Amino acid sequence: MKVGVKIVISILLLTSSLFAQFTNLDYKVHNVGKVRQVLTNMGTLDPALTDFPGLVYCEFPPGSKEEHLYQGGLWIGAINPDGDTLVSVTKTHYTPHEFYPTAAEDDTIWVVGKSDTANIPYWPGYVGVSDQDFVCKYSDYNLLNIDDHKPLYLDVIQTSYAWSSAPLDEFILFNYYITPTRHDLVDVYIAFWMHSEIGTINASDNFIDEYVYFFPNQQMTVAEDEAAGNDGAAISPIGYKIIEPKDEDMIWTWKYYEHENLVNRDVDLYAEMSQNLIMQDRVDPARGHIMLAFGYIPRLAVGDTLHLIMAEVLGFGMDGLLANAEYIDFLASKNFRVPSPPPVPTFSYSIDNKMVRLSWPPTPDNNPEMYQDPYRGDGEAQPFEGYRLYKSTVSTDGPWTLLAEYDLPNNEIGYNTGLEYEYVDTGLLNNVEYYYALTAFSKPDPASQFPSQETSLKANAITIIPGTASPETVGKVAVVPNPYRGDLGYNSYNPPWEKPGGSRDRWMEQDRRIQFINLPAKCEIKIYTLAGDLIDQIRHDNPDKGFEDWNLTSSIGQALSSGIYLFTVQDLNNSNVQTGKFIIIK
Repeated sequence: MKVGVKIVISILLLTSSLFAQFTNLDYKVHNVGKVRQVLTNMGTLDPALTDFPGLVYCEFPPGSKEEHLYQGGLWIGAINPDGDTLVSVTKTHYTPHEFYPTAAEDDTIWVVGKSDTANIPYWPGYVGVSDQDFVCKYSDYNLLNIDDHKPLYLDVIQTSYAWSSAPLDEFILFNYYITPTRHDLVDVYIAFWMHSEIGTINASDNFIDEYVYFFPNQQMTVAEDEAAGNDGAAISPIGYKIIEPKDEDMIWTWKYYEHENLVNRDVDLYAEMSQNLIMQDRVDPARGHIMLAFGYIPRLAVGDTLHLIMAEVLGFGMDGLLANAEYIDFLASKNFRVPSPPPVPTFSYSIDNKMVRLSWPPTPDNNPEMYQDPYRGDGEAQPFEGYRLYKSTVSTDGPWTLLAEYDLPNNEIGYNTGLEYEYVDTGLLNNVEYYYALTAFSKPDPASQFPSQETSLKANAITIIPGTASPETVGKVAVVPNPYRGDLGYNSYNPPWEKPGGSRDRWMEQDRRIQFINLPAKCEIKIYTLAGDLIDQIRHDNPDKGFEDWNLTSSIGQALSSGIYLFTVQDLNNSNVQTGKFIIIK
């Protein structure tokens, strides 16, 4: 079961402090498009030994809690000058991690926006290609105390590209630049490992109901969920597509495995990678252990660099995935240089009683209206078209509702509303979280038949809590809701009054919530039983936030039962005290 396996991984993370002495482990999450994918500077498409806190590694679409990938990464096999047959892996199911970054502070995952320049130590003057580029470097010799691991002495520089707008937002591209550092290698093979795991994260089964396919014309392996499983009818399959190399003389191997057939020794792994076997598509649902390998490269000399491009492809159904895979070929023909959205706009806000005021006037440092795009086919000098303002009551991942759209007047695009730079959202609930995002979008490019491009909602999504300023002192402090009723589904309200904390999506007892409102800037709340026993105390010190939440749990972690409870609030600036009571009904 997935949860159980991840518990094992969390135990393994206890050993990561040992690796921290020698490596600078890092993770990042591609989140500007519809694919939310975690990756590490250990070369994995899973958290590896990092402290990634999430439960979903490859989510599509955002907010769906639909997982697609449990493990993923790169294998490199070759023969060294001593005649040793070796394979270095970022991860397989039964082998340790063998690629690590160094301990250097800047040996992390670099984040670079489109057309931005980053002076990365091993890539000075790197210029961003997509809306969200990640760049990292790892090697198979930075740690030499790994059991049964003899390195090939390889450096790998990895870049990955993610875009925020259709038709580019349902896949992620990975570039790998592989360089031998110590000795020449011969008979080199490359493989990509996928342990697919497709279904909703809350499923109670083991995610073992997947079909697997190979599409030779696309050089692509795909895993697809069986709709009848209790992990849900998944929205998207997941595919790995090899874009480069496209050498027709390559030897291709595509295999899938059950647990008992998995291998973990270099010689056996190399034999699997070089087998020159394409299995039949598996049309009986089972566990998704898949290897897609190709080779061989006769010789890779020290200082030579082997360049690979792989796409992780998703989509709405199999038809959507296959359409995306075909589009990637067009994108590659353009060297991934396509029209882009304007720069991400910045916006500010102010709050008041049951309202939020948002504003986004352009500034000299960030003016989306003046951007230029050299990759448009129509040569449009100023491709900016307008702004869109979105709102969610759930999270900064949405789902989103369009509040307003403002675009340039007097053209044939959009609503011709004219540009505005302020919006007032009224009728809100005080002291409750709301989420807003502002995007900028471009004119479509008719010359290259490319649609309008819009910045990512995730890029500047913020949380705003409306409400009144703190009063001068106590006197109007109240508890809401009062009474608190345990039979009401507060977590189903819109916006939800109660919601799971952290990365959980299931409500639990500790998510109960009452709120002390109208608090002065600096005060202390104490909560008592009717008998006068102190249950808990809360310190408040925030002039901009006139409330505090409490989860109906004592200071020793005991949940409160039904009853009448007392509270006192002492203003710490003048020692004034207010008393009150509230009722809990469970």
